[in-house]
Amino acid sequence: MKILFIGGTGTISSAITRQLAAKGEDLYLLNRGNNNAELPANVKTICCDINDEAAAAKALEGMTFDVVCDFIGFVPAQVERDYRLFAGKTRQFMYISSASAYKKPVSECHITEGTTLANPYWEYSRNKIACEEFLMKMYRENGFPITIIRPSHTYSEKALPLGVHGSKGSYQVVKRIKEGKPIIIHGDGTSLWTITFNEDFAKAFIGLMGNPHAIGEAFQITNDESITWNQIHQIVADYFGVELKAYHVATDFLAAVGPQYDFTGGLWGDKAHTVIFDNTKVKRAVPGYAPAIRAEEGLYKTLDYIMAHPECQVEDPEFDAWTDRVIEVMEQAKKAF
Repeated sequence: MKILFIGGTGTISSAITRQLAAKGEDLYLLNRGNNNAELPANVKTICCDINDEAAAAKALEGMTFDVVCDFIGFVPAQVERDYRLFAGKTRQFMYISSASAYKKPVSECHITEGTTLANPYWEYSRNKIACEEFLMKMYRENGFPITIIRPSHTYSEKALPLGVHGSKGSYQVVKRIKEGKPIIIHGDGTSLWTITFNEDFAKAFIGLMGNPHAIGEAFQITNDESITWNQIHQIVADYFGVELKAYHVATDFLAAVGPQYDFTGGLWGDKAHTVIFDNTKVKRAVPGYAPAIRAEEGLYKTLDYIMAHPECQVEDPEFDAWTDRVIEVMEQAKKAF
C-alpha cells in the first residue's frame, strides 16, 4: 500500500510508523520535520506544515494514496482542509478522534461505537465530535472514504498514563512516588479505567488500513483490561519497591483549584468515569486481533525506558508545589473539625 501519515511521530502514530516500516510498506510522513530523527530508514518524508494548505497542496501535487491518516486534526477547519486536499486522491481516509467524545456523564459504563457522543465538559472532545460529523457527512453525500478511530488512553514507553499531573507530563508524579511523597489521585481511586500500549493499538489500526469493512465506519481501539486508578499508581510504587502514599481528592475540588491543568475537561470530561470498552467491532473487522500487553507489563516497560533516558525525566516544580498546597489545605480542613 502507498500510505500517507499527517504527523506520524506522536504517541499513537510512532508505533504504527515503526510496524508499517518493518512490513516494508510504502509510507510517507507529512510533517514539519521536528521529530523525524528516529524514523526508520525506509520511511519517506514530506517536510511541510499541513496548516499551510497552499504549500501542502503544492507538496502533494500529482500524488495519490491508498490510505491517508490524519493524527493531528483537532478542529473542524482542519478536517475540512483535509477533505479539500484528499477528496478523489485516496481510497481511505482515517481520522483519529477520541473516546473522550462519548457521552459524559456516562449513563452506561459499557461503551460501544454506538454510544452517544456528547461531552459538555471538554471543548477538545466537542471539537472531535464536530470533526467526525463533518467527515461522515462527506461520506454520506460525496462518498469520501472515511474511517474514524476512537482511541482512549493510549501511551508509549516515553510517558506514563496518569490522571492528575501537571502541564509538563507525568514524570513529577513518578518522582514523588519514588521519593515516598504523597501523590493525588482523583476521587477515591476505585473507578475503572483502560490504558492501551501503543504497540497493541498499532496492530488493530494497521488491520483496518485498506480494509473494505472499515469504510464509513467508526472503531474504538483499546485494551480489554480494566484497572482502577489506585492499581495504576500501585504498580508504579511496586516498580520502585516503595509504599504508595495515595491522597484522594474529590474531582470537583481538583477542577476548582487547578484550572491551569484543565481537570474539568481531563477528569470530568474523561478520566473520572468508569468505562469498559467493548472491542467486538474492531476484532470482527481485524480477525485475530487481541491486545497482548497488560497494564503491569506496559507500565514497567515505560518506567524502564523513562529511568534509562534522562530526557524523559522532565521535572515540574510548579505542579509539585501545587500538589503540596492542595494536600496542606485538605489537612487544614480536617483539623477544623
